[in-house]
Amino acid sequence: MSARTFGLSPDLRAYLLDKGVREPAAARGLREATGKLDQSGWESSPEQAQLMALLAEVTGARRFLEVGTFTGYCTLWMGLALPDDAEIVTCDLEDAFPSVGRPFWEQAGVAHKITLRTGPALASLDALIAEGRAGDFDMAFVDADKRPYPDYYERCLTLVRTGGLVMLDNTLWSGRVIDAEDTRKNTAAIRRVNDIVAKDERVHVSMVPIGDGFTIARKIV
Repeated sequence: MSARTFGLSPDLRAYLLDKGVREPAAARGLREATGKLDQSGWESSPEQAQLMALLAEVTGARRFLEVGTFTGYCTLWMGLALPDDAEIVTCDLEDAFPSVGRPFWEQAGVAHKITLRTGPALASLDALIAEGRAGDFDMAFVDADKRPYPDYYERCLTLVRTGGLVMLDNTLWSGRVIDAEDTRKNTAAIRRVNDIVAKDERVHVSMVPIGDGFTIARKIV
């Protein structure tokens, strides 16, 4: 997660937000509420959330899977982008942070589209596969604990349809992916998933320098 795009000066980012982002009122309210939390840096940036919403509109997505809800800022954006009968399944360890976003989902009129699954995310993804949901989702977004990222990627690739998108957040990891002295497990996991996706012939891929690095993989087989 990253509340702002890495590497932009404050003035240039202010310009980007002014000219390039149309943040809905409910999303702005949720972002401001999230900003009061000690963990506010976990929130996705408006520019990245808007890009995801645009991708949903362009692809005609109807079913969206999210791994890592936090306060549900991206969840809200996607709820607004998807049609009224769409389905959003979002996974988080517990309800504490999503409960911050729920009133804003209601305000935006998208709460009826959203199902929150609590518990370890891998267990939630495995449960979806066991329920026969493989190939059922149009888009999946991973923005949760970093060490299982390679496993999250594989599960999400199973759950999205051919032609669907798997999107990974934090893939530039504030530049730490190229710091040879950074041997922490989270950094190693990001490097590993980046290596996996870069070589994965099941997808077409683009890594975009927005937020803290945003990888988009389109499933082709």
